[in-house]
Amino acid sequence: MADKCSEGLLNGTVPGERGKEDKSVKRGNWGNQIEFVLTSVGYAVGLGNVWRFPYLCYRNGGGAFMFPYFIMLVFCGIPLFFMELSFGQFASQGCLGVWRVSPMFKGVGYGMMVVSTYIGIYYNVVICIAFYYFFVSMTHVLPWTYCSNAWNTPDCAGVLDGNLSSHAALNLTRLLNTTQKRTSPSEEYWRRYVLDLSDDIGNLGEVRLPLLGCLGVSWIVVFLCLIKGVKSSGKVVYFTATFPYVVLTILFVRGITLEGALTGIMYYLTPQWDKILDAKVWGDAASQIFYSLGCAWGGLITMASYNKFHNNCYRDSIIISITNCATSVYAGFVIFSILGFMANHLGVDVSKVADHGPGLAFVAYPEALTLLPISPLWSVLFFFMLILLGLGTQVGRGGAARWGHCWGGVAWWGQGRDMLPPLPHVQFCLLETLVTAIVDEVGNEWIIRRKTFVTLGVAVAGFLLGVPLTTQAGIYWLLLMDNYAASFSLVVISCIMCVAIMYIYGHRNYFKDIEMMLGFPPPLFFQICWRFISPAIIFFILVFTVIQYRPISYNDYVYPTWAISIGFLMALSSVICIPIYAIYKVCCSEGDTLLERLKNATKASKDWGPALAEHRSGRYAPAFSPSTESHLEVQPLQPEKGAAASPLQGSNGSAHSQDSRL
Repeated sequence: MADKCSEGLLNGTVPGERGKEDKSVKRGNWGNQIEFVLTSVGYAVGLGNVWRFPYLCYRNGGGAFMFPYFIMLVFCGIPLFFMELSFGQFASQGCLGVWRVSPMFKGVGYGMMVVSTYIGIYYNVVICIAFYYFFVSMTHVLPWTYCSNAWNTPDCAGVLDGNLSSHAALNLTRLLNTTQKRTSPSEEYWRRYVLDLSDDIGNLGEVRLPLLGCLGVSWIVVFLCLIKGVKSSGKVVYFTATFPYVVLTILFVRGITLEGALTGIMYYLTPQWDKILDAKVWGDAASQIFYSLGCAWGGLITMASYNKFHNNCYRDSIIISITNCATSVYAGFVIFSILGFMANHLGVDVSKVADHGPGLAFVAYPEALTLLPISPLWSVLFFFMLILLGLGTQVGRGGAARWGHCWGGVAWWGQGRDMLPPLPHVQFCLLETLVTAIVDEVGNEWIIRRKTFVTLGVAVAGFLLGVPLTTQAGIYWLLLMDNYAASFSLVVISCIMCVAIMYIYGHRNYFKDIEMMLGFPPPLFFQICWRFISPAIIFFILVFTVIQYRPISYNDYVYPTWAISIGFLMALSSVICIPIYAIYKVCCSEGDTLLERLKNATKASKDWGPALAEHRSGRYAPAFSPSTESHLEVQPLQPEKGAAASPLQGSNGSAHSQDSRL
């Protein structure tokens, strides 16, 4: 009996339910659960963990950032991650189609598309920088190892430089000029050579041609992978999912053995209680949780829509969320052990040792790589890892959920959007999310047949919009987009989605949907978080962020007012989609009064619910069961019962005529 029960669960049925086919033949499903978990980990674990988390943590005082980070993870991150997975899995629809649950809020899906557009533009610039470091690492000596290059200044202090390796000479320099700030060769290489940084965001200067070329390479790779598909066996997926941890572990072991590493780790772990009261720290922690987990990007809903209907997405959400955040914390240990060593070597405080912006990862990691034996080899492997992580998010956050994959050597190919199961671990999702939205909204055969050209058009547009970020002022613009387009918007969109499902659609309805899908209702903790705690925390963070607002800065550079205004416009451009579409939907809805129109606009569509007929039970059941239909089909109408039959009331409230049904 136990074996039969277990077999039933594996086949996708819940206890007490008759066995049924749990696959969508038309739309496609994951081949097995490991595919989904590995792909989702690849989607969630990306540059946000090894690039964005360390620099936000460093900028906000190390340990002062960790406390709000874990609070946001427990009460907002994991619950909303579970909500998006269950939302997409129940309806088997992407981030636009799921809003059949309450059509007035379809603007939330469009807002997700706008956010994905902004992130896709600057995210690929970060990938192009990783490509650049990957290419320049193919040499005998890494170019940021010594201070003897044309771009170095007299303040440069390299660990491996013979003329500065003497501790006595360095200590004498500190005594003679205590105000002089020493810099590492990796930081000078980043600021003075790779970026050739200008003095103002408005002073674009020249386009950095090496970066422009790498940006072209990164977009070409993304485009080709989307068009041709990425064929990978199960073994390759195991490699791409575990390879980053191997590289990080090597750097971690080397980092903690360096002199001064403990100082950096203590800075990382020790809370600065005065900063914990700063709303900016809480706002950054919230944005990092949403950014890192992928909430409000649209990709989570899309990927979950390819799960089998009875897949245990509750378990998946716990595993993936904890894995994601543990990776961020682990990468933090790597970064701060290196920062502690650099601070000890340069004779400065940990808080002042390196770039406080997005370039931190391109200063601290390269510095550690120079201290490894055969450093060029490790540098190539490390930046190859960054490229994999970046592409795993860029493709994985939307289209990775759909485009061709080959598990165990069996390739899946289809001619239509709904014929393709998902692709594992590949920046294609961001681009594919946008392409899918365009194709789905137009929806005719002409554009479906020309989807390749749509993909090409989106890729070319993304490349052109990314060109300003490869100029000498590009890092200023990248930080501006990261702070506004991908922070405030993610939090607001998630909050509105939570409120719409819990209070417009109804929490009881949603809990019953999850129970129908999983066999058990969501745990009480998640119910309380969805209804009260998560929206309340997000609301208070937004309020106090406005009250304690401070303009962003990049190291000592403070952004001008006009640049901050552009940042606010980028943030609002995604959020404004929600009220604009809501007004449009209310105006187009049926009803004589505004209240009637509002009720019709928020009421779930008749086609809302599970995608497959065999899963549409209970209140989603059709007016006639299959057995009743077959009975009616073989029974002719009795003349004495009259030509007209009484209407039958369907479970969704619609009336069906028995004659017309026959």
